[in-house]
Amino acid sequence: MIKKTTRLFDFAYNQLKTNPQQKCFNYKIDSNWVSTSTEQYIELANTISRALLRLGIKPNDKIAVVTSNNRVEWSILDIAVLQIGAVNVPLYPTISSSDYQYIINHSDAVLCFVSDKDLAKKVVKIKDKTKLKNIYSFDSLKDISSWESLLELGKDTSNQNEVEVLKEQVLPENLATIIYTSGTTGVPKGVMLSHKNIVENTIVSAKALDFKHGKYRVLSYLPVCHIFERFALYYYQLMGFEIYFAESIDKLGDNLKEVKPHFIPVVPRLLEKIYDKIVDKGSNLKGIKKNLFFWSLDLGKKYRPYNENGWWYHFQLGIAKKLVFSKWQEALGGNIKFLVSGSAPLQPVLIKIFTAAGIPVFEGYGMTETSPGISINDFRDGGFKIGTVGKALEDIEVKIAEDGEILVKGSNIMMGYYKNEDLTNKTIVNNWLHTGDIGELDNNGFLKITDRKKEMFKTSGGKYIAPAVLESKLKESRFIEQVMIIGESEKMPGAIIQPHFEFLMEWVKRKNIKTDGTLKSIISKKKVKKRIQKEIDIANKSFGKWEQIKAFELTPEIWTIENGLLTPTMKMKRRDILNKYKILHQNIYKK
Repeated sequence: MIKKTTRLFDFAYNQLKTNPQQKCFNYKIDSNWVSTSTEQYIELANTISRALLRLGIKPNDKIAVVTSNNRVEWSILDIAVLQIGAVNVPLYPTISSSDYQYIINHSDAVLCFVSDKDLAKKVVKIKDKTKLKNIYSFDSLKDISSWESLLELGKDTSNQNEVEVLKEQVLPENLATIIYTSGTTGVPKGVMLSHKNIVENTIVSAKALDFKHGKYRVLSYLPVCHIFERFALYYYQLMGFEIYFAESIDKLGDNLKEVKPHFIPVVPRLLEKIYDKIVDKGSNLKGIKKNLFFWSLDLGKKYRPYNENGWWYHFQLGIAKKLVFSKWQEALGGNIKFLVSGSAPLQPVLIKIFTAAGIPVFEGYGMTETSPGISINDFRDGGFKIGTVGKALEDIEVKIAEDGEILVKGSNIMMGYYKNEDLTNKTIVNNWLHTGDIGELDNNGFLKITDRKKEMFKTSGGKYIAPAVLESKLKESRFIEQVMIIGESEKMPGAIIQPHFEFLMEWVKRKNIKTDGTLKSIISKKKVKKRIQKEIDIANKSFGKWEQIKAFELTPEIWTIENGLLTPTMKMKRRDILNKYKILHQNIYKK
């Protein structure tokens, strides 16, 4: 008898009973793909569970996990921890030692697993300032307890019955994980999600994605500490897909061509980078090939779903697909059925171009606090509308508050913030989660997000400015990689811009503009500022007069996770950017 999937580890056990995979997980060792079957996956998880019990781990104990790249050990450990009633606390690999110290202490973690030497160093540095009993590494490292030692400890099956008893005692309502949101302001918040939260959201999301159970391949590369990729791994197990772990983000292009996946989730920043590289290559073409490339691109920008553009448009699009867009598909492996974009707003123009190219992009909406899915686009039953994040998933309610905030209700709503009852009570009111996002629902149920509630501001003239809308439009320019709209209580909005330096360097060479090669030198040139002003003038045509950007400044640095200007999910840290570029802010407003 197949047990209903109600706990996260049930996904693996039900796959073993109904659809066991020989290539459940696949990863590279010495340039060769190595597979772990469903049976091996569960055997290893039980081995680690037995070892954890011998180490004294009890139900509700917190286990911190951090890995540089996604790997099979993470999923094995996940089941091992969850099925004995303990709690998985994933951490981002890019955060600082002090952040590790805060989260490990705040979460009450008693063990920490790391993937490699660099992460071990960061955790070892703060271990004595925490309640950690030990640190274990997936890689074999000197002076660090190893994954292999746990496998050895768990070899003895004499306490497997204890694992089985604890597994039966795990309830769907029990806490499964605490995920610390990176946050664009303040200290990280620990989002508590139950087995039920994530399981039910995974099941309804599976209904919303146009895939049937079958021999599909997927590539896992987004950080598994993020709920988007975490959910994806459970979804793949539910569907019986073959999961391949990318070697690294740098080798993603090579891995796509090797694995030829049928599906990958994406975040907007990644899709923007893919698009920028494609356009850069197109710019280097000559003659008729270059003309054909940009004709196809312009055609893609006019895309409308459900044949709204008529037969002549689609006749031309067929030519573009054959001559230009087919190469885009090959670069992604040639088998992609569709991409799902989440985590942050995506430029509508990118959805149009990729979908026209035969690589449909379904934008969805979710949060860590909603386990994660709230809504998604889908071609079926007229469920696709560019510029929206689709319709609410089954059994999830969405409504718009009087002030425009998006409210959500359903089994996906978090248990609360760990050790922060006041914030929990402010965020969940009468079972409705206050998302902090501003949006609209149209008559057909499509949800559109217009901005973050906390990020909207008024100019001194009393006009509301929605930064995300302006920023998204400006980022359509090939010259602009990142932009932050400012102007709270000022006479007009301004923009702090991080140019697309890779493209800008090529443009400077083509225009024979003399620089010393540094980013600071490039942005100091009048011709560069004049060219970016032209891009702003084009974007301003789409804005109301009160929204138009009247002044801007360029930054001489690339905004990265490492320099603290982006969160681990590539969102801008607005407060930190403002603090770093106070002088640029003063220059814009001449203070």
